[in-house]
Amino acid sequence: MLYLLYQHFNVNLLSYITFRAGVAFFVAFVLSVLLMPYFIKWAKAKKANQPISTYVVAHENKRNTPTMGGLVFVVSMFISSLLCANLFNPYVLLGLFCIAAFMLIGARDDYMKISAKSNAGMSAKMKFGLLFIVALLITSTLLYIGHNTNLYIPFMKNPLFDMAAFKLGGIPVIALGFWLLVFLATTNAVNITDGLDGLATVPSICALFSLSVFVYVAGHAGFSGYLLWPKVVDSGELAVLSVALIGALFGFLWYNCHPAQVFMGDSGSLALGAFIAYMAIVSNNEILLILIGIIFVIEALSVILQVGSYKYRKKRIFAMAPIHHHFEVRGWAENKIIVRFWIIAILANIIALLSLKIR
Repeated sequence: MLYLLYQHFNVNLLSYITFRAGVAFFVAFVLSVLLMPYFIKWAKAKKANQPISTYVVAHENKRNTPTMGGLVFVVSMFISSLLCANLFNPYVLLGLFCIAAFMLIGARDDYMKISAKSNAGMSAKMKFGLLFIVALLITSTLLYIGHNTNLYIPFMKNPLFDMAAFKLGGIPVIALGFWLLVFLATTNAVNITDGLDGLATVPSICALFSLSVFVYVAGHAGFSGYLLWPKVVDSGELAVLSVALIGALFGFLWYNCHPAQVFMGDSGSLALGAFIAYMAIVSNNEILLILIGIIFVIEALSVILQVGSYKYRKKRIFAMAPIHHHFEVRGWAENKIIVRFWIIAILANIIALLSLKIR
């Protein structure tokens, strides 16, 4: 809407992505803060709380905490984006589809858990199948619109190689397969991390902030040229969506910080993971995402190592996985675990942002 005002009335201020991103942040933040109490009240009345898994540290005080708070911050981000973003931009439209589609998959999983009063939710096969289909649609669309398929290594100026160089039946299978892996790995990693109050929220904010900077630079002819960063035409507009989501997450954190009044649920974690993956692919930061989302990587690796070790060695590496539960078992206070993980996320993203200049 603001972009249309610029087009029709030539309000020059509204042409700036940074200005509209700032407006989007505050609109999403206010909406998230104002809407969340109503959602919490409704969710408590409907007993929309997810049973605590028997495989993690027991938190009896959290048993009646409502879930699916991700619906609120995604809706807040959507309203803010519709108001502030250029809706004729293909990256914006695909980004909105990405976060909405993955949110709906997560919401279905949350609903099944709540309805059945079980932590199981959808079957692993059905959940993976739905995630795969949506990720395939998004990655295929990126290839169709001619998105840059070069693979870049952090702190290096030139691409390693063009992933579209190898084709099978006319399909760039390396690019398609790699992007699918980024989507599926990131969504599941964020989902695994969402186990303590605010644990996934702040690392997501850090990752989105870094990726907002990267897509803005990639879409800006002057900055991308000066920094020798791969230019991606029209990608800068994605910063409006990303900053709106950051604002919505700050509003969510108001209620999700310890002790949490609401959890994001799969409807929030899958949407966040998918949008972070999408932003990383658009900005050509698929490899740097390991550093940008370091907490998600650590959490996912802890589960993989634990499962692999127990399967092949019949021994556990950690007292409990994901790793945040390991530290709980070792006697760390929940707040200490959360804040220390936040610190690691902030430091890792500062290093990631240095790659803009140190190349």
